[in-house]
Amino acid sequence: MSQEVQQHPIAIYFWIWGLLFVLSTMSYMVDYMDFQGYLRWSLILIFMMLKAGLIVAFFMHMVWERLAIVYAILVPILFIVVLIMMMSIEADYTTFSRLTFFSN
Repeated sequence: MSQEVQQHPIAIYFWIWGLLFVLSTMSYMVDYMDFQGYLRWSLILIFMMLKAGLIVAFFMHMVWERLAIVYAILVPILFIVVLIMMMSIEADYTTFSRLTFFSN
């Protein structure tokens, strides 16, 4: 019984490594250029998510997997992110309520 093995060209991995290097350099440049505030943290998070997405897509072979497997991995992560955002909004409301009520 023979199994068919799928080979991916090594050039794809070299391009992704290069792109990860460029994104990492840009992430370090955010600190070097001394950005502050929301711009700094937004850029850092954007570069981090882009790098994580590339790693998951190519080095974990999600690009070549069936859609059901991709959904099985990405949907729970998306659900957790939505829950974290909801908790963050609730935490801000709770903090504001406590500061208003207990400040007197």
